[in-house]
Amino acid sequence: MTVKEELQGYWGFVRKKLEAARVKIWSVIEVTTPEASYKGVLLPRTDMGDDKHLILKLDTGYNIGVRITDDTNIKELGYEPGLYAIPEIEVEFNPKKPTVFLIGTGGTVASRLDYRTGAVIPAFTPQELFSAVPELAEICNLRTNLLFEIFSEDMTPEYWIKIADTAAKEINSGVDGIIIPHGTDTMHFTSSALSFMLRDLSVPVVLVGSQRSSDRPSSDAAINLISAVRVAATSDIAEVVVCMHGSSSDDYNLIHRGTRVRKMHTSRRDAFRTIGDIPIGLVQNDEIKMIRKDYRKREKHGQVKLDTKLDPKVALIYTYPGMEANVIDHLIDSKYHGIILAGTGLGHCPKTLLEPLKRAIEENIPVAMTSQCLYGFIGMNVYERGRDLLKIGVIPCKNMLPETAYVKLIYVLGHTKNMEEIHKQMITNLSGEITTREPYSGYQILQGDVEKYRKD
Repeated sequence: MTVKEELQGYWGFVRKKLEAARVKIWSVIEVTTPEASYKGVLLPRTDMGDDKHLILKLDTGYNIGVRITDDTNIKELGYEPGLYAIPEIEVEFNPKKPTVFLIGTGGTVASRLDYRTGAVIPAFTPQELFSAVPELAEICNLRTNLLFEIFSEDMTPEYWIKIADTAAKEINSGVDGIIIPHGTDTMHFTSSALSFMLRDLSVPVVLVGSQRSSDRPSSDAAINLISAVRVAATSDIAEVVVCMHGSSSDDYNLIHRGTRVRKMHTSRRDAFRTIGDIPIGLVQNDEIKMIRKDYRKREKHGQVKLDTKLDPKVALIYTYPGMEANVIDHLIDSKYHGIILAGTGLGHCPKTLLEPLKRAIEENIPVAMTSQCLYGFIGMNVYERGRDLLKIGVIPCKNMLPETAYVKLIYVLGHTKNMEEIHKQMITNLSGEITTREPYSGYQILQGDVEKYRKD
């Protein structure tokens, strides 16, 4: 056991008190304060806890936090190490079932709560996953690779390349589908990146996450995972998609195109929405029902083309009232290679930005415009400000989402620095990021027609 594991999650004042008492995680301790005395097992904590409390598992099974002061006495009574593991179920390879490859990026794919220790036990190996979510064994053969472990907010273009490279190798070796558990906050950035980098897909690449942790009764983790694996294993889709809850209940999951999806709520289980369009399909009662017909279809022997030429030196900037010119000047002086603007309305920005944006374009830094509204198309010919922006060379990104446009410019700049070619590529639909029109139901709550399709 390392020093970190001995007192995992404890730091500062409380750590010094624990070290002085010569205790470690899983020690049975008695904590005596001027007000009361407590006896229980010392539990690990996350690194985000303060340095004034420790966590005990009482004999009753409940966890409590105890405030530690200078007057607190800590005494070790014994040691009861937690069994920080998930039982593994051995499932033989079945040649009649499809094989799905799971690429781990961090976070908990599935887990169980150890009620004796209070620990949330992550599952990752196929045997652990089959134990934690036994329904998976009925769907496919499963292989896994923990590529890296990071928080969603720490995702970078360099990590996108690693994911794409691993996915391409496995697809070209013959797996029937890819599943990528991912933190929800930046999942739509990654799905867009993979949509551009994995060309000519022959099988589904499915990103999935959970809005509620697996130790909570309201967790969506297991259902999302089951639905995503089913899409990866058995659907006829050959695109990068996101599969997440379609409603706040557990009745169906939606299949979103990777370049048209966005997280639209901080905590709801149905946080993900297809924007300006409708989803590709849904998963309900172990059945996949396709809503659209215009998606790339699975091929038996197709070979994916891996294209990971990226230039990450791109900024995504939201315009706002009172925005000053030096915001853009700073990006130019910092040698950024491209700028995506999330403008107001039809694609506008304050007049204070006109001169620095003109300077950027004159210095061969492409500037492209999207809308903060998310729904609808850029219309920069309608008002004077939009026409001014077009005149200086700002690229209108039609109905592309700001985050997708940001990822796309990173991709395009990895292939060319020619301003005319950049303009051409940014307004050309490469991976479903631009639609020809917004369907009448595309703006409706609960994805419009999805409720109709769900009941049919």
